[in-house]
Amino acid sequence: MGGWAMWPLMVFSVATVSLILERFIHLLYHDLSVDDIEKAVLDTIDRGDRQEAVEQCEAYPKRKTGASIFLAGLKIAPLGESRIERAMEAEAGEKINNLENGFNLLVALGSIAPITGFLGTVSGMISAFRSIANADDVNAQLVAGGIFEALITTAFGLAIAIAAITAYNIFAHVVDKFAARVEKAGSEVITRLLLAEKKSGHAHND
Repeated sequence: MGGWAMWPLMVFSVATVSLILERFIHLLYHDLSVDDIEKAVLDTIDRGDRQEAVEQCEAYPKRKTGASIFLAGLKIAPLGESRIERAMEAEAGEKINNLENGFNLLVALGSIAPITGFLGTVSGMISAFRSIANADDVNAQLVAGGIFEALITTAFGLAIAIAAITAYNIFAHVVDKFAARVEKAGSEVITRLLLAEKKSGHAHND
């Protein structure tokens, strides 16, 4: 009913729904909780057993995203603060990029769909007014029918945009919250590691 513009809008709608479902399942699969890992690792570090902390992180399943970030720092703890920070930042960046895959496409769909809808509407209005201009008997039904068909594409485009942008904002909030929590927990882990290394050094000197 909306003319040619409904075809690209149909493609956009399928892509949007598929992407939203894929990202939802992906984020749901990955365990983004950090508190339990942080507590376990810090308790082990405080006992002076870095190797046990490494083994704890390795024991977590791959879906436990925070574990691999802490593990990256724990493995190279003796090399110093800057190396630990770089290792954890690199691992966190890789994990966050993986979580954010497809976010840009959602934003693009949220921008392109309503523009396509508006273009379809303009094209439909042009056709409607051309029909009106060529009609011998212009009536309200002819005018309303043309405008009705033209506006359908705008409605579909806006509906797709609302779904895409809403999903993007929710997903981005989840990832941003995880990133902030990991950054805070990572800072605490680094501090405890350095303190543990210093205590260990004093113990050896004594």
